[in-house]
Amino acid sequence: MAVNKKRHIFQTLATLFTNGYVTGFMAGKIYDGKLKTFCVPGLNCYSCPGALGSCPIGAMQSVIGGRKHSFSYYTAGIIMLFGVILGRFVCGVLCPFGFIQDLLHKIPSKKFKVPYNIHKILVKFKYIIAFLMVIILPAILTNKFGIASPYFCKWICPVGTLEGGLPLISTNETLRNGLGFLFGWKAFILIVVIFLSIVMYRPFCKYLCPLGAFYSVFNRYSFYTMSIDEDKCIKCGVCEKVCGMQVKVMENINSLECIRCGDCKASCPHKAIKSGFQFKIK
Repeated sequence: MAVNKKRHIFQTLATLFTNGYVTGFMAGKIYDGKLKTFCVPGLNCYSCPGALGSCPIGAMQSVIGGRKHSFSYYTAGIIMLFGVILGRFVCGVLCPFGFIQDLLHKIPSKKFKVPYNIHKILVKFKYIIAFLMVIILPAILTNKFGIASPYFCKWICPVGTLEGGLPLISTNETLRNGLGFLFGWKAFILIVVIFLSIVMYRPFCKYLCPLGAFYSVFNRYSFYTMSIDEDKCIKCGVCEKVCGMQVKVMENINSLECIRCGDCKASCPHKAIKSGFQFKIK
């Protein structure tokens, strides 16, 4: 569909913009300039050699888990800003790892969807991960120096392994010699996510991503919104059949799970679905 081509262009540009430090990939070094103090909207590992900004989830954990155990108002504010303006449009169009999952899903294979009654339960895991591993654990589980590990980044996030770990160990023998259980565990998670992304649509976004969980809170009220023209809609259900995120479009088009990919809008035979910025308060 034309909408996918247009969205993929935006995804490519967003990925290149957030990972534009080409020298980092060539030298196997992480950019540490002033731009690194700014948070990018999507999930993009700080340790990626090409990363020009910080990941909001990594930044949040670092501040909460630091010696002072402060709350990162800056990072929370950035998430709220993008959330209020775009909602999970960030996930659908601006997140590099979302783009990677989209590309993986294009690999020819038998595809499947998780049964909806199970899907409804699994989507709640990302909210548990967001509050437990990004906020609660870094605040209470610390070492003898009063500093906590970035629990989500350290034990779960496959983005760090893909964007940071693999490129860095490929150019640094010292890092390769120091690999142990943790890297093996993270590599295993990455392999599982890659496999699942091939056979099902965006499993990480649906069930594990804490940033998606935070953005979803704003989905219904963000300035960028979706709507259905009830005069044109014939309840044919085509929109729900094409939705990779398994949203009940006709029941709640601005569901917490909608990533604003536009597939429902493109598939509607009567052009009943609209999307765009809505600033008028109803």
